[in-house]
Amino acid sequence: MENSMTALPGLQAGPPMETITASTIRDATAEDIPRIQQIYTHHVLSSTATFEETPPTIEEMSQRLRDVRERGLPWLVAEHEGRILGYCYAAPYRPRPAYRYTIEDSVYLADGESGKGIGHELLAALIARCEEGPWRQMIAVIAGTQNQGSIALHRKLGFAHVGTQPETGYKFSQWIDVVFMQRALGAGGATPPGN
Repeated sequence: MENSMTALPGLQAGPPMETITASTIRDATAEDIPRIQQIYTHHVLSSTATFEETPPTIEEMSQRLRDVRERGLPWLVAEHEGRILGYCYAAPYRPRPAYRYTIEDSVYLADGESGKGIGHELLAALIARCEEGPWRQMIAVIAGTQNQGSIALHRKLGFAHVGTQPETGYKFSQWIDVVFMQRALGAGGATPPGN
């Protein structure tokens, strides 16, 4: 989420999303940032799901949340009995203006929470929220062809594999491929933006 695309009109923070299972999907708040930072730190330090190698501080994560919100994009959390189990957000895919209708998703779950349907709930809610806005394509940039859980999750929610960049990242003394998946939002490319 290091790009600087111009803000787009569209989504504002709203009421919590409908509960799909035992967790509640709702908009992230500033009070959620310490837990979000803790979840992300785990992934930075122990997985190849992110290419960051130094965990961002709470202040940096707070700024990332503000940046997403200033662009009118959603940042959601899955909460159960007061505990944040995971989070997801959409961010601009690339900074050049012609990319302004294309966004990228990110989904992270707390350690021990995979395989319970939480990622599916989060990503489905994120897609639904983004389809309310002006965006037409969502890109998943997945670190590692071995990340079959994320690939399967995206495929289940309508993403198609559109390419792989071999040996693009290097973390934990290993080369990591990058898998690209994509799905249309709303009318996709069938009509010009605004239609």
